[in-house]
Amino acid sequence: MAERGAHLTTAATDEGPSIFEVLAQDTLMGAVRPALQHAVKVLAESNPSRYGFLWRWFDEIYLTLDLLLQHHFLSRTSASFSENFYGLKRVVTSGPGRPAHLGLPRKQRLRSLLLLALVPYLRAKLENILARQRDEDDFSIQLPQSACRRMYRAFLAAYPFVSTAWEGWVFCQQLLYIFGRTSRHSPLLWLAGVKLMHLNAQDIRNLDLKPHSPPSASNQSVGQRLQGLLSTAVGGVAVSLSTSLSLGVFFLQFLEWWYSSENQSTIKSLTSLPTPPPPLHLDREQTATAANNICPLCHNVRVNDTALATSGYVFCYRCVYVYVKAHQRCPLTGYPTELQHLIKIYSPEG
Repeated sequence: MAERGAHLTTAATDEGPSIFEVLAQDTLMGAVRPALQHAVKVLAESNPSRYGFLWRWFDEIYLTLDLLLQHHFLSRTSASFSENFYGLKRVVTSGPGRPAHLGLPRKQRLRSLLLLALVPYLRAKLENILARQRDEDDFSIQLPQSACRRMYRAFLAAYPFVSTAWEGWVFCQQLLYIFGRTSRHSPLLWLAGVKLMHLNAQDIRNLDLKPHSPPSASNQSVGQRLQGLLSTAVGGVAVSLSTSLSLGVFFLQFLEWWYSSENQSTIKSLTSLPTPPPPLHLDREQTATAANNICPLCHNVRVNDTALATSGYVFCYRCVYVYVKAHQRCPLTGYPTELQHLIKIYSPEG
């Protein structure tokens, strides 16, 4: 009875969604990315030669899938995946109303698609670059810098302040939305020229009755047929992604909680295992070289010994630093590795 009453209340009102609904749909896609990233990392660590490319190109693969998914929902339901999941739609702020099953107008759809998929991708890339820059400042040798390099570092130094200003804008926008001073809870909706509303009963009926069969191809040209086949294939991929996400969204949120920083101590106590044996794909020459004070990369006596925390093998500091910075993996095992995994070894003789 409570669910039916809530549905009737939502369908009957013409007001925008509550702050809890809009924040819930915002956090939905934010929970999907780290959960998928962890799953890809586990695959890459289990078999680096087969699945390592998924970890190295995760941002680009996720961007492609996100573009397909969001384009499918924006063109067919006038909402993103998470907004449609919570029964919301995007409405153009200026101009006549438009039924949800017809999708957003082209201009607003392109803006929404770029802001939904491209902005998170660029932000994730900038944060990764910033993290690598911090690692380089901590572990690398400072060399003279060119003017372009100084401008690049100045941009990275200013990015945290820009990010803080953006978060402050979002917070102020949400406060204004709570007190009814604005119809949008996020600056991204303002940039896209849309606002969020509930799906009404007519929208739900139209979405359920919307035909999915393609028109007759007898009067179409070859280009139109190819375009129709491509659109059908893209729509099929988007439907598969949306169905799998709808079924696995609660599991993904569970994974996000399970691997959160607050739960790390519990995970370590439950998943602590003995040290695994060396990888089987290493040949004897590489293993013997690593065991005889010879760097496996330069094949000379190691200088400034440095071990990798991900695999335990020891290299020259300069050799392994250059390799890890360029390839983000262990030279011998292929395990995903970052600069913070370099551990310098100090011997009494040194």
